[in-house]
Amino acid sequence: MIQALAPFAPLFSKRVWAHVQVLLAGTILAPGKRTVTSALRAVGLEEERQFCRYHRVLNRAAWSGKEAARVLLGLLVEALVPDGPLVLGVDETLERRRGKKIAAKGVYRDPLRSTRERFVKTSGLRWICVVLLAEVTWASRVWALPFLSVLAHSERYAKEQGKRHKKLTDWAWQLLLLVRRWYPEREIVAVADRTYASLKLLDRCRRLRNPITFITRLRLDAALYEPAPPRHPGQMGRPRLKGERLPNLSAVAEDPSTVWRTITLTNWYGKEKRLVEVVSDTAVWHSTGLPAVPLRWVLIRDPQAEFRTQALLCTDLRADPKRIISWFVMRWQMEVTFQEVRQRLGFETQRHWSERAIQRTAPALLALFSVVTLFAHQHMTKSAQTVRRTAWYRKSYPTFSDALALVRKELWAQEETFCGSLREADTLKVPRQFVERLTDALCYAA
Repeated sequence: MIQALAPFAPLFSKRVWAHVQVLLAGTILAPGKRTVTSALRAVGLEEERQFCRYHRVLNRAAWSGKEAARVLLGLLVEALVPDGPLVLGVDETLERRRGKKIAAKGVYRDPLRSTRERFVKTSGLRWICVVLLAEVTWASRVWALPFLSVLAHSERYAKEQGKRHKKLTDWAWQLLLLVRRWYPEREIVAVADRTYASLKLLDRCRRLRNPITFITRLRLDAALYEPAPPRHPGQMGRPRLKGERLPNLSAVAEDPSTVWRTITLTNWYGKEKRLVEVVSDTAVWHSTGLPAVPLRWVLIRDPQAEFRTQALLCTDLRADPKRIISWFVMRWQMEVTFQEVRQRLGFETQRHWSERAIQRTAPALLALFSVVTLFAHQHMTKSAQTVRRTAWYRKSYPTFSDALALVRKELWAQEETFCGSLREADTLKVPRQFVERLTDALCYAA
């Protein structure tokens, strides 16, 4: 584990790096709330009188979260995606925080409590996250591994601070451009939900020297056109952006003459196999005052869900429809990761209120999901898989709870992790079965 953390050491001073390692081990071991005090208590430093030094790692020490994200992405790519395209997921998650000192908070729609019939609002901080969607071989499925997060300030906060309010699409463009600068030659595929179906964002991604392929949902009533006709010699005026108007995708889906093609997807939203019907073509998406974007649209009809139809778009005109769908269905793993971070890593339990600590703590907890996965990856690839099985719940492959338990067991086995000393030298004999049950309960505690 020390070797795995070695690439992060140059980002911190020698003294701060020692505190960072303690906080990392304590945060992994601590159940429940992930505060600095709970992390110190987990490693036996509850009597440490200079506890304020560990708080200063988050609210005062000089280190760059952007550089840490770059190092983490490099480790993830080297371990899980050494070749092929980098599939990135872009989505936002809400951290529920209240209090007068949390200045950047806003009132947003609560995605977990809201339904189609009921709209629920909550106060909190909205984080834009970029994750690496990679196949984890020992888990036999795709995991969403966060590595870069940024706080999207509320419109009220931007107005009070005299700053320009940025939309979610503007934040997404800056984050994707940053990843493109880190990997200028790799093929990058970005997947997102309908929130990021913006013509400006799509046009920016496709105009890069090495374009970023963007995949997202498309409205069934989107204004699609044929490509612009070629210009004639000597033709005056500005070049046309689009050709003739095409029928809406809703009309294409209901047209009896539409030829649907049946394909088999091996991983349809976590299920093994799924037969779906697709139809695809190219078009130009245009809206008045916005750039015209050529794209490939894909209509998906699921016969097993009462012919529910949805539309996708891809900025790569040559992409295969089956590959587009396979990339897009990876996005559902982001919701799984956000839920795991809340249940297993104590997201939304921190109590920092200073602006710098807020901007560092939540991204650190999200990135901890990826750090734990890297730690577990070293052991899972060398030894037998560790899966917690019971008579009433059988699972064939490890989940994140198993990965976290494995890392905790490694930390518990290291005597140097704990700084406390024994007050009594007498040896107490405990049955091995009792110790194993106690260790298992501690390692799987949320």
